[in-house]
Amino acid sequence: MSKEVIIRSGFQGLRYVDGRFDRVVEPGRHQLSRHRPFQRVAKVEIVPVDLRERELNIKGQEILTADKVAVRVNIITHFRVTDPVAAMERVTDYEDRVYSDVQLAARRSLASMTLEAILTNRNQLSEDILRDVEGVSASYGVRIIRADVKDLVFPGNLQDVMNRVLTAQRMAEAQMVEARTRADRETLEAASRAEAARVTAEADAAAKRIRADAEVDALRRLAEAAQAYAEHPALLRLRELETMSALGANAEARLYIGFDKHVAE
Repeated sequence: MSKEVIIRSGFQGLRYVDGRFDRVVEPGRHQLSRHRPFQRVAKVEIVPVDLRERELNIKGQEILTADKVAVRVNIITHFRVTDPVAAMERVTDYEDRVYSDVQLAARRSLASMTLEAILTNRNQLSEDILRDVEGVSASYGVRIIRADVKDLVFPGNLQDVMNRVLTAQRMAEAQMVEARTRADRETLEAASRAEAARVTAEADAAAKRIRADAEVDALRRLAEAAQAYAEHPALLRLRELETMSALGANAEARLYIGFDKHVAE
């Protein structure tokens, strides 16, 4: 009579013969040794090892920071077995070993950081923990995928102080944003006023240039006319007659002509 063992997908099996490791078996159906009457048969055992990613919660670890503040931290660790032989042969319980390694790494990292550094850069804490444990865990066939700091809990009085500090910081940031917005708006308004004044000044200057050019042109034309009248007196007389004719067309116009008296010699 023989027995069989089925290894599911996501697992590997470690085959032991009389308590000694023999080989790794892949997922599938595996026959154990056949029992024969009156004959000693080696005892075969297959131990399944889960290779899937798993989550491990490390809760309520109270640790002192570099500035002696007690902080309670909760860490979520994701890991999976990469070498089932090392995981089963080199440590008693690889899951307990992951727990203790991450716990110690968190203590070392927090003890080297001040409270302010922890609050302002929690991601750095997670990265430090992961970097600290990934080499150690590889030695017993486990890969630490993530070690995220989920919660940081402070003593009650410190929590109240931190809440007030955070509130003050948010108010200060809001005031800075408001002041910056107001300054930007005033700068834009001043720039708009300056641009409008510049455009107005340019328009006035252009109008003055046009009037000056017109006056110069008019004076030039008058000078040309005066020169023509001086050179040709008949033109001046003709202009006088045209003017008198235009006045004569107006019934209300009055024309007074003075006659010089000629004294006979």
